[in-house]
Amino acid sequence: MNDLWRGNWATRTRIVTGLILFTFAFFHFLNLGLGLFSDEALDWGQDARLAITRSEIGEFVLMASLLIHAGLSIYTLALRRTLRMPAWEATQVVLGLLVPFLLIKHIVHTHVAHDMFGVNDEYGYVTVLLWDTVDGAWQAVLLLIVWVHGCMGLHFWIRAKSWWQRWFPVLVGVAMLVPAFALSGFMVQGRRMLLLFQDDQIRSALVRDYHWPDADAFATLVMIADYMLYTFWAVLALAATFYMTRKVLSWRKSVRIKYSNGPEVSAFKGLTLLEISRNNGVPHTSLCGGRGRCTTCRVIIEDGGDLLHPPSAAEARSLAAVKAPDNARLACQIRPTHPLTVLRVFRPDGKRGRAHASQGEERRLAILFLDMRGFTARTTGQLPYDVVFLLNRFFDAIVPSIVQSGGTVDKYLGDGLLAVFETEDEHSSARTALKAAENISAELARFNQTLASEDVPPVAIGMGLHLGNLVLGEIGAAGHAPRTLIGDTVNATSRLEGMTKELKVELLVSEVLLHSAGHDTAGLKLKTLDLRGVSEPLSALAVTSGTELMQVLETVHRNKSQH
Repeated sequence: MNDLWRGNWATRTRIVTGLILFTFAFFHFLNLGLGLFSDEALDWGQDARLAITRSEIGEFVLMASLLIHAGLSIYTLALRRTLRMPAWEATQVVLGLLVPFLLIKHIVHTHVAHDMFGVNDEYGYVTVLLWDTVDGAWQAVLLLIVWVHGCMGLHFWIRAKSWWQRWFPVLVGVAMLVPAFALSGFMVQGRRMLLLFQDDQIRSALVRDYHWPDADAFATLVMIADYMLYTFWAVLALAATFYMTRKVLSWRKSVRIKYSNGPEVSAFKGLTLLEISRNNGVPHTSLCGGRGRCTTCRVIIEDGGDLLHPPSAAEARSLAAVKAPDNARLACQIRPTHPLTVLRVFRPDGKRGRAHASQGEERRLAILFLDMRGFTARTTGQLPYDVVFLLNRFFDAIVPSIVQSGGTVDKYLGDGLLAVFETEDEHSSARTALKAAENISAELARFNQTLASEDVPPVAIGMGLHLGNLVLGEIGAAGHAPRTLIGDTVNATSRLEGMTKELKVELLVSEVLLHSAGHDTAGLKLKTLDLRGVSEPLSALAVTSGTELMQVLETVHRNKSQH
């Protein structure tokens, strides 16, 4: 399962309903911004939007999403055993709770007024109703609260994705422009309507057109809004009572938790292990905020695991995705009732950024292992300076081919290197890797011509190209942890490069990578290789020289086309 959708049913439902509400808010605010241009543009946008949101299906989906999202949020809050949480989560919760207080009046005086009294709740009606009033100022605040709350939820949902990190500065700029655009449209539209309403004849016509509610209708709408606010207060009071009751009952019991390489603490039963860590100031990484969508809060249960409740289906899926051992659990999902001894798999050290960056990011990418042949024999008896000089000249010759093709050198391995092609998707990654291998071979030929003119023996290389799942992250001590990549794919590619020497070829390309690059391998003479440390045989294309790679692939393609 995609890591964005991990979690229990409540978490996934909150995500779906939140996305629906965020989409509605986004287009609502864009529509409001059209007031900058003309009344016609504003009305056109509203008509298009209401055709969806005021349809039977659209209205049901929108209102259900609003009630479910708010209800689940309050429900989840009531079930918490502690209100301690990170600052960003607390901010999002507070903003979310403020929304109903300001949104209820807006819904009543637009949607309810439309359904009960036939009010034509176009933006002209709304702007006149709110212009130069305290309620108007609060509705502007509501717009900002809704937008910030939604953007925070979206960011903390997908912040671990590489494409989001790359586009984050741009998206922040866009996010800031949206409410500015909406409020500017409201201001311009409000001034336009104010001028129109100063003309008695035009005002009378607009009042009739909007089916402006009379005093009794307004009184009824105010009463409905008040009752809805009372209902919301009652729901909050019920949730708070439930929370405090559980809190008081939990005070009667406690459980001891011992952290390996950490303190031993006492906590109330019923708290999750992550909440226990937070309450007692024990550093505990949790990339998703304790919602069970990631595994960065996982722990190894060293003692007491047999008395824990079994993992839920959602927790089991998350642990299976990272091939966690049987005694691994998610701290945000377990509620200890007996003493436990646990080892935190990931521990933030307090340095900014490390807790997230060091967790790793899983990508499906192409990588290349390259090694210089006969390096030891070649450099035996040479001065260290000469060895370094040769290696630097060699890398100066071939590395630009990797960089220009869209790859980066992950690490240098003495007389070789490991390169990764970190592009948007695996298709482009595979194609750039093939291009890099071809260019490396061509640059090596030119480098050898230079060596020949200096009466120096030519350099031979071996290259392995493969594509698969990788984990990219910081590996090493805090403050000294370079970004690198690990995984079975790295080992398989290394073994593939090693086989080039045995097969006396320059390049081996895995069938997986060729398929990902869009090449049909049916007509290719692939070799099935049993690689040491690789669980299953790997099929690969052997190429004598990387310069012949594309020629081989194109020849097969032409032959298939002719038949």
